[in-house]
Amino acid sequence: MQLDHLDIQGLNSEQVRLAQEKFGKNTLKYKQESGVLDALKSLAKEPMILLLLVAALIYFVSGKPGDGIFLASAIIIVSAISLFQDSRSRNALQKLKNLTQPNCKVIRNGEAVEIKSEELVIGDYLIVEEGTSVTADGAIVHSNDFSVNESILTGESLSVFKDKEKEDHFIYKGTTVNSGLAIATITSIGNETKLGKIGKSLESIKEEKTPLEIQISSFVKNLVIAGTIVFLVVWAINYFHSYDLLDSLLKALTLAMSILPEEVPMAFSAFMAIGAWRLMKMGILVKQMKTVETLGSATVICTDKTGTITENRMSLAKLFTHSTQNISSPDAELAADEKQLIATAMWASEPIPFDPMEVAVHDAYVNLGLEDERPDFKLVHEYPLQGKPPMMTHVFKNNSGKRIIAAKGAPEALMEVCKFTVGYIPVVERSLPLVV
Repeated sequence: MQLDHLDIQGLNSEQVRLAQEKFGKNTLKYKQESGVLDALKSLAKEPMILLLLVAALIYFVSGKPGDGIFLASAIIIVSAISLFQDSRSRNALQKLKNLTQPNCKVIRNGEAVEIKSEELVIGDYLIVEEGTSVTADGAIVHSNDFSVNESILTGESLSVFKDKEKEDHFIYKGTTVNSGLAIATITSIGNETKLGKIGKSLESIKEEKTPLEIQISSFVKNLVIAGTIVFLVVWAINYFHSYDLLDSLLKALTLAMSILPEEVPMAFSAFMAIGAWRLMKMGILVKQMKTVETLGSATVICTDKTGTITENRMSLAKLFTHSTQNISSPDAELAADEKQLIATAMWASEPIPFDPMEVAVHDAYVNLGLEDERPDFKLVHEYPLQGKPPMMTHVFKNNSGKRIIAAKGAPEALMEVCKFTVGYIPVVERSLPLVV
């Protein structure tokens, strides 16, 4: 990428190190989620687990250790499955975060380099181009036909055109570049970005219970109330008849225990644990057992797919010139006019290409094997893509005063600018750069 005409050196290694020490890394830091202790706390709050635990305790107290051990074993098995799948889900989600952590391009020591987005620091010059995601907040210092989709922040689907001359000349983390290229100096990273502040504010939102959790909680509460009433009534009647405290207590506990359908919560827990396990075997990330129940309650599932899988890259496939009247491959031996055509297309493209088509043209120019003249020429004026039909023109100049003027666009627009007379048919040489 040619940066000579921009006169931007960027930060050096020492400045980057000092900025990282002062401001930290460009990562979003939220409170830790679902550690082992958190998972155990979550299990302890599960109504079905609590119901199984109460039933097991009653069996032990009533002198039936065999039944109590059986229920305790069920609790351990269900808890082990839940903890195991929760651990695998957390690990998978963390790896997925690292995998999807985007890289970004910055200017450092006068060169464009690609780094991990977490290594971005305040003061860096970030290069964002068409199809990429903005990895931090910054102020635009240079742009070409630059527009960005800020729907993640504003909800507005239409793209916004920005440049350094406008009042809103800032780019924001999480937004997507729709067109063009921009270079911005980073002003905020991590939690200090607009997106980071929104994420922090979402931590205060409490997680809602699923319909099944609400029903089970109500069921357990009603059973506890009914069991307590039965226990007190039976204990009081037996005690006043026999005046034997221990015998009355055991009889009351036995009757109260019969009210608790311990098989129901065990079955619910086992079914959801098995469902979560099966989803994981299918490659679906399951963070909690209740995901199975929530998924079962869904009536409509909406998906969005473009229908295409591409590399977001283009390559020059064929060439045609009037002089040869042939369709040629850029990999074949090219004539002088065909090489000049590729050079013309390169000069007519942006000096820092961002559009996939212009990137392909620049790559084709490099593959010609000719002396690369790009470092010797600087862009001195640009007529941006505009008009109906549209066209664009670039004017380059080197230190000796030699100029290259190249244009591309709709044929009607080019012929109108060239002021061709009626009946005049331009030849290929007329479309080549004007060298003065």
